[in-house]
Amino acid sequence: MDIYNLVSFAGIFIILGFAWLLSADRKNMNWRVIGWGVALQILIALFVFVVPVGTKLFLVVNDVVIKVLNSASAGAKFVFGRLALSPGETGESGEESLGFILAFQAFPTIIFFSALISILYYFNIMPKVIRGFAYVFSKLMRISGAESLVAASEIFVGIESNLAVRPYLAKMTRSELCTVLTCGMATVASNVLALYVFSLKSVLPTIAGHLVTASLLAAPAALAISKIIIPEVDKPVTLGLNIQPFYEKEKSFFEAIINGANAGVKMIVGIVALLIAVLGLVALVDVILTGAGGWINSLFGLNVDWSLKALLGYIFYPFTLVIGVPPADARIVSRIIGERAVVTEVVAYRDLASALQQNLLQHPRSAVITTYALCGFAHLASMAIFVGGISALAPGKTGDIAKVALRALIAATLAGLMTACVAGALFTERSFLPGY
Repeated sequence: MDIYNLVSFAGIFIILGFAWLLSADRKNMNWRVIGWGVALQILIALFVFVVPVGTKLFLVVNDVVIKVLNSASAGAKFVFGRLALSPGETGESGEESLGFILAFQAFPTIIFFSALISILYYFNIMPKVIRGFAYVFSKLMRISGAESLVAASEIFVGIESNLAVRPYLAKMTRSELCTVLTCGMATVASNVLALYVFSLKSVLPTIAGHLVTASLLAAPAALAISKIIIPEVDKPVTLGLNIQPFYEKEKSFFEAIINGANAGVKMIVGIVALLIAVLGLVALVDVILTGAGGWINSLFGLNVDWSLKALLGYIFYPFTLVIGVPPADARIVSRIIGERAVVTEVVAYRDLASALQQNLLQHPRSAVITTYALCGFAHLASMAIFVGGISALAPGKTGDIAKVALRALIAATLAGLMTACVAGALFTERSFLPGY
């Protein structure tokens, strides 16, 4: 333990205070939700990284996910051959990898994990796990049953989790809608989580365990922050109710595999389209900003980097220090965290992997804290996707959804930063980075 652990611990309350400043109703705070949101995060983190049994479980989960991920690559290697080999890997015929290729090595894992999640739904395993988490959230925080169910579902699946509460969306309050959006953007789907693991496992061997833990921590953080940003002023229809998830079960085991795989393909198409469009637009914005910035620099004798990534880095620099990143690494990390807001977490994780490969980060804690801060869909493109998806399920609530969308994005971003604070507060090289 050192001074940076204390900085991260203090950062938890600084983030909560900043959320309070942005609240739509500062006098109406539900301290039970906020208190249990923080407490659940700390309890989960203590179990995983301090209690010996929890630490062993962390390593087991990490190994299991890596082995499953390696199994997932078998199909990609059969279809794409040498293109699917990870950097440094040699094929059965002795052929060597051509280096990391996102489309042929990482994206196929999404198809595999989508099919796997669909199978778990078919055998009624996933619904039982989700109901268990929802029960805990509902009883401890006393939030509505619909909010609890969405928060629990988002730990494992993405925007499709909103289907679980489809019958209740039309009757949700503004605060509930903000919570639904926040939980969706603050957490990460299991199939996409596999993509991040694939990107970072070579430079951070325990990445799978950290990302699973981050996903667990993000749900109570999202609930707490969302209730600060837009406190509840009405009485939710499902308040105090333990509702059951709404979903249509496939007729057969093979239908579950087919539908899951097809859902994975659709997600890949969406991610590819998003990356091409967003990265192209960002490049265009950079051309405009750097052109105008160069003129400003010459006019006033400045030496400022006017790229969008740099500007976002300046904005997130104070937050990077608050979550416990040492000043020596703060500039690099702030740019990575900042760019996630526009270029998605996929690019941000790749940039984190690149920084680690080039040994640009001086402190091991910086890599771990950044991993937690990035774990979620808190970016502009995701906000548009979630707003569109939920509006399609509840057309009558489109106006309310649009009004709370930006606040939900801010809440999701702050939830990710608070999760990073919890990780940073308990950071030790021995407990966090075995094998690193």
